Amino acid sequence: MTTTLRASREIDGKGRTVRDLLAGRKYSIDYYQREYKWQRKHVAELLDDLIDKFRESHEEGNERSAVADYGHYFLGSIIISDKDGQKFIIDGQQRLTTLTLLLIFLHHRLTDPEQKGQIADLIFSQRFGKRSFNLDIPERTACMEALYRGEETADANGLESIVNISARYADLEDLFPDEFAGAALPYFVDWLVENVHLVEITAYSDGDAYTIFETMNDRGLSLTPADMLKGYLLANISDAEKRIRASRVWKERVQKMAELGKDEDADGIKSWLRSQYAESIRERKRGASPQDFDLIATEFHRWVRDHEDRLGLTASAEFARFIERDFAFYGRWYERLRRAGEVLTPGLEDIHFNAQHNFTLQYPVLLAPLEVDDDEGNALRKLRLVSAYLDILIHRRIWNWRAIDYSTMQYAMFLVMRDIRGKDTAELALLLRDRLDTEKETFGPNGRNDRFGLHGMNGPQLHRLLARMTDYVETRSGQAPRYAEYAQRGRQGYEIEHIWADHPERHKDEFDHASEFQEYRNRVGGLLLLPKSFNASYGDLPYGDKREHYAGQNLLARSLHERAYDHNPGFKRFVEQSGLPFRAHGEFKKSDLDARQVLYQKLAERIWSPDRLTGEAVS
Repeated sequence: MTTTLRASREIDGKGRTVRDLLAGRKYSIDYYQREYKWQRKHVAELLDDLIDKFRESHEEGNERSAVADYGHYFLGSIIISDKDGQKFIIDGQQRLTTLTLLLIFLHHRLTDPEQKGQIADLIFSQRFGKRSFNLDIPERTACMEALYRGEETADANGLESIVNISARYADLEDLFPDEFAGAALPYFVDWLVENVHLVEITAYSDGDAYTIFETMNDRGLSLTPADMLKGYLLANISDAEKRIRASRVWKERVQKMAELGKDEDADGIKSWLRSQYAESIRERKRGASPQDFDLIATEFHRWVRDHEDRLGLTASAEFARFIERDFAFYGRWYERLRRAGEVLTPGLEDIHFNAQHNFTLQYPVLLAPLEVDDDEGNALRKLRLVSAYLDILIHRRIWNWRAIDYSTMQYAMFLVMRDIRGKDTAELALLLRDRLDTEKETFGPNGRNDRFGLHGMNGPQLHRLLARMTDYVETRSGQAPRYAEYAQRGRQGYEIEHIWADHPERHKDEFDHASEFQEYRNRVGGLLLLPKSFNASYGDLPYGDKREHYAGQNLLARSLHERAYDHNPGFKRFVEQSGLPFRAHGEFKKSDLDARQVLYQKLAERIWSPDRLTGEAVS
């Protein structure tokens, strides 16, 4: 489609695939353009949408050629100002940057050299041995180069875009579902570059480009789904005084949720409606139709209108009640839960732990058993039960190499949410304990999870798991809690320390091959959590030299040394009472790592024990 405003060609609009848009083309941004600002939430939403659309068509066993007939996905429009052949992005920088990061991530995961080469062409071009990225923004080049080479990104020097680019790439590593990282990956990549479309609107002056941008965004008139739901509900309250009162309640709650961050008001409403009313979810098969859970996510204002009978919205008084009682109650608790997710809150610590794993599905599940007549104490008991259940489930899955991303977990969490809706504390504890007891994944050795440890994509998860273990050992030994400190990453934070330095030649007496050594070295029993500065100074030393330095670190590291067991009555009492097989290790051979692996496994069983649910119900 081409639109001509005057005699000369001034505005073009063309539909393009990702390949069409990026292959052999360069895009720049003007100096006054805003920084790259996308947050993890935006990346998660885009990835979920792409995966869900791909899943609608893909079936295991399909030929690669079948991808041509898979469903198509529209990623929106971008607006370009063409200045003498040089393309400047006016609108769409956030999506194109994220798309480039996704392509770099996929390039690293692909194994077929031909397909890797095709993807590389969408990321950069090369002339005379010099690489030039297709999204050509000079201050970002070093960062993009590092990501493409699989290296750690350099110091951002305070540049917001660089900080966000590095963080969003880490999010992609964390969020991309394992189920599509194997045999399905080449299909997904084909689909992404050939079946995902954007409309490229090109103007040949900045003035025209910005006019189009403002017209399409229409900032002054755009209504959000939350605005439309509010309008629908208030319009059905016939009494003017009650309508004003309900409007005041709505405004107050929405404002409180909006203070949490962008789109939090919509997320809070979705969590409330899903938790209390969703009865169905789209089947995970090709061609399945969206159901309650899915429709609430995309158009909750329409869903409420279409299901007013189920929601009891049959008279003016019920519409007022829906806002003043129900929305006020669940909106207030959503706000508290989100704040507990951000900051460790006494009594609600598990919510923070789950949030650190970016388990956003926890919020509707947490709200599900709450009832509007629950008092504070009863509501908190229910929240502690559900958050503990999720904490145990998440860490069991991590220990068993199972994904916890949104698309993998949403069906299971819908079932939990539906089953626990409105349950009292005793019923809730029994139901959740039964679910854990019937789960296949536990911490007990099963031939695979007894090798659990560090691999390419689970570093952040394992860091947090080690932070929990370290903090647990210390607090149970009478020391002050330090989880927030241990969970901190970066230059001033902590990082995973391998007890064995990366020198297979030091272990030839026990390992014939370097690959076998590396697999063993990465097992969780051979890992600690130590300050980044420690690793830089001592990480390469042999164990015998490092051991003395471990004696001055956290208690889990110190437990390798005899001094941890001297003049430390709190730790000795914890070891005796728990029965955990702590002991000092004068050397650290293969058998020593095996012993620490067993110790960590038993420690995990203790930290994430289902008995926590029984204890909470009794209390």
